[in-house]
This record gives sequence, C-alpha cells and structure tokens, in this order.
Amino acid sequence: MRILIVEDDKKLGTFLKKGLKEEQYAVDVCRNGNDALFYAQVNDYDVIVLDLMLPGKDGMDVCRELREKSVFTPILMLTAKDTVEDKISGLSEGADDYLTKPFSFAELLARIRALLRRKQDYTESVLKVGDLELDPIRRNVTRAGKEMSLTGKEYGVLEYLMRNKGKVVTEWMILEHVWDMNYEGTSNVVNVYINHLRNKIDKGTEKKLIHTVRGYGYKIDEDQES
Repeated sequence: MRILIVEDDKKLGTFLKKGLKEEQYAVDVCRNGNDALFYAQVNDYDVIVLDLMLPGKDGMDVCRELREKSVFTPILMLTAKDTVEDKISGLSEGADDYLTKPFSFAELLARIRALLRRKQDYTESVLKVGDLELDPIRRNVTRAGKEMSLTGKEYGVLEYLMRNKGKVVTEWMILEHVWDMNYEGTSNVVNVYINHLRNKIDKGTEKKLIHTVRGYGYKIDEDQES
C-alpha cells in the first residue's frame, strides 16, 4: 500500500515516513500544497495524510481541488485546530477523517488502516484466496493453517495481489504500490519477489494460487491453473 504524506514540518514528516515504512507501507513525502496536488494526480496512492497549514495552497484548498479533479483517494487531515467548526470545514471539503495534533503514531496508524478498509469496502477483515489467508491487522499470513514467514516487501506484494483477487495487475502497478518514488533498483524486482512468494506459498501444493498472465502481469486466483 502506498501513502502520501503532505507535511511542511520536516522533522514530523521524516518521523511519519520512518514509522510507516517500518509498517511496510511505501511512503512519499512532500512539504507544500502545490507539490501535493501534483503528486496526488500523477501517482496512485491508497491514502493521503494531509496537513492543514501548508506553504502555497493550504490543506483545505488541496483537498477541495483534488475532489474537483475527481481524485477520490481517502484523505486524513492533520491540524492543530481542534474546534468543531474546523473539523466540519475539513470534512465538508472532502476529507475522510480528521486528526488533531499532537497525536500518537498508534492512533494515526489505526486511522490509516480504517481508511484502507473503508476504501476497499471490505466485508471481511481477513483477506482470503482459497486456503490462503492474510490478516492486515495482525499482519500475518497462513496457508492451510500453516503460518508463512514473509519479508516486508513479500508481504506488501502479496497483500496487493490479494486486494485485487482475480484481477491482472502489471509489474508497474505492483512497483507503484509497494515501493516509493525513490526506488532505483533493478527492473526485474517484481518478478524476483513473485518467485519468492511462489516458493513460500505455492511450492509443494496441489493448487497454485499465483499466476503469470504472459504479456500483462500477475494475478492471484484459486480457480485458474498455472
């Protein structure tokens, strides 16, 4: 999952990025409203954490303009203003949630996860494909009841595939959601992690779940043979 943090306080922005990356999210950071508008329109984010007080365009303007441009990425607005009127104004401009400074990182993380669940309109908190289960809250993965040990990036790729169960996703789509914009590694990194997942999840099983759609990308599906 990929998150955009818009925060002009460099120290806070760096702290949030570090904490979210430790939770295995891909994170981009910008520090003014104009950059926020650009980033949010050219990249596909799952959540935007948007400070209210920003250089250039403020958070209210950014939120309103994104909605006017049909960018409906969930927005968590951060602000030191805590009056009811301020909260109503933020929500009226299109924000999905509102968090007042100072806040705990644990609360921020919980609100981000809630927005992700709401965005996907999940009826179940646990993602399932056949006998493969991924719990986004506990961040554990099991197949046929056996727990899988995955690295952070392996987990990120698998979660993205499972959130798009039955759909073909390209290497670029996976790269964009699991790695941030500063990634400068090898071009075959997605294929490498897909192979890692196959070795851990599909190896030795009768039914293969992770499939290559030649010329397009990958999909996870219990009904399609490899």
